[in-house]
Amino acid sequence: MSISVAIVGSGPAGFYVAAALLKAGRDTEIDILERLPAPFGLIGYGVAPDHQTTKKIARTFGQTAAGEHVRYFGNVEIGRDISLAELRNLYDAVILAVGAPRDRALPIPGIDKQGVIGAAAFVGWYNGHPDFQALDPDLDVSSVAVIGNGNVAIDVARVLVKTPAEMVASDLPAYAARAIHGSPLLDVYMFGRRGPVQANFTNVELREMGNLEACVPIVDPAQIPQAVPDGMADRDRRLKEKNLATLRGFVGRDPASRSKRVHFQFFAAPREVLGNGRVRGLRLERTRLEEGQAVGTGAFFDVCCGLVVYAIGNAASPFDDAPFDTDRAIIANVDGRVGEGLYAVGWAMRDPVGVISTNRRDAVMVAKDIAADIGAGNKPGRPALEQLLAVRGVRRIDFAEWGKIGAAEIANAAPGAPRRKFLSLEDMLDVL
Repeated sequence: MSISVAIVGSGPAGFYVAAALLKAGRDTEIDILERLPAPFGLIGYGVAPDHQTTKKIARTFGQTAAGEHVRYFGNVEIGRDISLAELRNLYDAVILAVGAPRDRALPIPGIDKQGVIGAAAFVGWYNGHPDFQALDPDLDVSSVAVIGNGNVAIDVARVLVKTPAEMVASDLPAYAARAIHGSPLLDVYMFGRRGPVQANFTNVELREMGNLEACVPIVDPAQIPQAVPDGMADRDRRLKEKNLATLRGFVGRDPASRSKRVHFQFFAAPREVLGNGRVRGLRLERTRLEEGQAVGTGAFFDVCCGLVVYAIGNAASPFDDAPFDTDRAIIANVDGRVGEGLYAVGWAMRDPVGVISTNRRDAVMVAKDIAADIGAGNKPGRPALEQLLAVRGVRRIDFAEWGKIGAAEIANAAPGAPRRKFLSLEDMLDVL
């Protein structure tokens, strides 16, 4: 007898676990619930709009969604349309693949000033995420501070300094393009508490910063070590050595050779956001490494800026009827197991690190857990969910309907752009 599985969340983690369940060889009916109308999670709303190659994985996920044993339930939200407890009563297994959509807090004075924005919100804004279209950041500034040394921080810096011509082939929404390209921004400062060896950006992202039309990277050679310290695995060492080589290649670039600059600043910990009501600057403390940790030296310096974007990590959101690890900001679990018939994968299961394909490992593990835990299926599954949503008047968007919406977005795109996203449920329903 087949088992029924509900996956909450349609990002990479959700689709990887759906594929893993289908490959397990067991008769399984899979329903993917997504609170937004659009599937694919951070592929659409987290990956930078100018990185269209990365977004191509959505084609593979789309093949999974269109499969015989999979159904997509877009515009269905846990807690609004159906509770987690109700869903667990309907399905043999429920998998939470909801990611980590919230910004981790930056615990320094002044963080509540106008002009301080978390990267999750800022990235959502320039990606057309429905939750963040009203963010309306004030980009009438000459300098921006980006706190963080990962790929998200680099994405934010790059999108802010690219020219309109460099963004033609992106799906940057028109409202974000107007604000960014109309900004008088000249300098972006990227700050990391530790050094370049400890930075988490990938070399592809870093190299790209050296090939921008109107922006030059600025690096202090005194902050770049001569070699990677001992004790690293061979693969990690190679990756770090590539980053150091790229940063050395930035040394000596003429700041006046381009109209804009991105300043890579390491060993600098933010201590206070300056300003009276709104951001006017950022106070930082120079640090040194002690046993791999950043320790303040007592030497402070200020940088003038009109906007602060902090990219220091993400946090999952708690669910009613599911345990939550507040220290790690994830769904409390043991190797993906949350409770009887309840599982978690991806960023909701572990720390929000890694690249998109990192989620595949979690998916395979949880698919094995379900195979070991769930015997014969005895829950009603999909028919009961469809009936419940119909009774409650929930306007579910299925995958075929999303296909029509996606086709309309592509048809509406400006020349050279991949698509023009619809920014509201109402606009999507108009297509249907």
